[in-house]
Amino acid sequence: MVKIKFPDGNVKEFESGVTGMDIAKSISHKLAKEVLSISVNGVTWDLTRGITTDAEIKLYTWDDEEGRHAFWHSSAHLMAEALQAIYPNIKFGIGPAIENGFYYDVDPGEGVAIQEKDLVEIEKKMLELARKNEEYCRIDVSKQKALDHFSSLDETYKVELINDLEDGTITYYRQGDFTDLCRGPHLPDTSYIKAIKLTSVAGAYWRGNEHNKMLTRIYGITFPKQKMLDEWLVLMEEAKLRDHRKIGKEMELFMFSQAVGSGLPMWLPKGAMLRDRLEAFLRKVQKKYGYQQVITPHIGNVNLYKTSGHFQKYGKDSFQVITTPQEGEEFMLKPMNCPHHCEMFKFKPRSYKDLPVRFAEFGTVYRYEQSGELHGLTRVRGFTQDDAHLFCTPDQLKDEFKKVIDIIFTIFKALSFENFTAQVSLRDPNNKEKYIGTDENWEKAESAIIEAAAEKGLKTTVELGEAAFYGPKLDFMVKDAIGRKWQLGTIQVDYNLPERFELEYTGADNQKHRPVMIHRAPFGSMERFVAVLIEHTGGKFPLWLTPDQVVVLPISEKFNDYAQKVVNLLNNSDIRTVLDDRNEKIGRKIRDNELKKIPYMLIVGEQEMNENKVSVRRQGEGDKGSMTAEEFAEMINKEVEAQLNSIYNE
Repeated sequence: MVKIKFPDGNVKEFESGVTGMDIAKSISHKLAKEVLSISVNGVTWDLTRGITTDAEIKLYTWDDEEGRHAFWHSSAHLMAEALQAIYPNIKFGIGPAIENGFYYDVDPGEGVAIQEKDLVEIEKKMLELARKNEEYCRIDVSKQKALDHFSSLDETYKVELINDLEDGTITYYRQGDFTDLCRGPHLPDTSYIKAIKLTSVAGAYWRGNEHNKMLTRIYGITFPKQKMLDEWLVLMEEAKLRDHRKIGKEMELFMFSQAVGSGLPMWLPKGAMLRDRLEAFLRKVQKKYGYQQVITPHIGNVNLYKTSGHFQKYGKDSFQVITTPQEGEEFMLKPMNCPHHCEMFKFKPRSYKDLPVRFAEFGTVYRYEQSGELHGLTRVRGFTQDDAHLFCTPDQLKDEFKKVIDIIFTIFKALSFENFTAQVSLRDPNNKEKYIGTDENWEKAESAIIEAAAEKGLKTTVELGEAAFYGPKLDFMVKDAIGRKWQLGTIQVDYNLPERFELEYTGADNQKHRPVMIHRAPFGSMERFVAVLIEHTGGKFPLWLTPDQVVVLPISEKFNDYAQKVVNLLNNSDIRTVLDDRNEKIGRKIRDNELKKIPYMLIVGEQEMNENKVSVRRQGEGDKGSMTAEEFAEMINKEVEAQLNSIYNE
């Protein structure tokens, strides 16, 4: 018999060899139909794998990330089986589950190209195979047997992977006629997969190395019900409409130029205005919390980054070292702002009375992303972090954390990110050698984060072993308006850099002490944050933030002069106003400006000119009546003032 402990603390005895499916059936028939995988002592297993020792378990369904992971990982294998049937000479790389679905990197063979038009045929084959109810069988194999098997099939990519594995850790999974090298876990069988959509085909270098062969990457997603796929397809259509690249172009916010270089965004006037207002907003919030704004160079001596460890960490992903006319002198485009701020802390002696010191900077950093990884503003080669580094005593850590959480709350409220959670990443208690710092400092840091998050009412998940080597951290996960999850903002505790840079302050005991360093970026980066904000709002920004608040539309050229007077009056009243004096019909002007997401449209014709008024239309709400330009200006300014007061005066 084995003792099985459930998440609620209850313990039940089962026969040795009991499976996750057996346990689910013992609870309810409904659960047995819904369960997809099981956690056994913290490791996710197949439901069909026997448990032979006492264990703590948790059953995962579609509602759990672990359950969906098993579902989509199994789907990747099903797609590979279908591909093998259609393309007999195909070779397989890796096929993992990802956040939304799965992919498989494949080499179709000489002269064979898998294109978007081929996806429907592959989908049909997958459905045909799924209906065979093929079992996913886990098989332990020796390294030599694995090498022999895949070598005989000329699966060169699998052989390369096996060579990197330790003997005794290698498993196959087999369903039908397809066998794959895999750790699992997987579904019990293919019948669970009811609805399939292969979404795209892309190129991907083998193992992410641009010096390796370019493989074909096929993306897909599957569901246990057709209805769920139908709902997802509707969501994807909405996502296309919200694509920040499309909206950014329509609203003239930013651009890219191959002449300038891939992954290097350029902010057009309206985008620069938007970004400037976001920065001004955060500066004002930060000022309230005692931050000091600093500016550091875009480059630094290479030894600076060797001291910090960033050269070792980002060296292969960095732009190459810059040499100067002076022999032996080397610089780098900065990948991080932290080392510069450490040097600033060392600028003068510090006392415990001076702490906390809070340096903030909108600092642009540079990292080399492979061309295939670049995506609009979300993945670029030059980006600006809303960075800050706080230097404090261990006793101040909890309070500083709470203040940073307050800042993040303010930002999320201001920009209508209402659905968010946070992940607390802690040290692995069973493998402390991976980390630096004393047990005492770790305990203080971890307690500070957990307690601060709890006191702020923050909904959190805890992940053991996910801490950075220098300290625990808190990452904020936000759901946007259509339910997609984004990481926005992070807070990290660092005992490493103060040690590396020999930072110190004089304590109350007149002795030298190391400060604790907090890294925080509420936006993360300006580029990625703006991309997420565009897609969250569909380009309909809050009135206080939007680049153009009002557009004036004269009915015909006869009223252009009056329209210009209205524009001048509003701009002089600090209302960002533009004029659309194109020789087009008013209906066309209204439609075009709806696309530009300008909140207010003012229509002026003969009646409005004679009465010194404007006809007001609100984006998405239609006609709001007529009033004088002065009355309209007062209304807008009050609306903006109310929005900002609710943010700043909480």
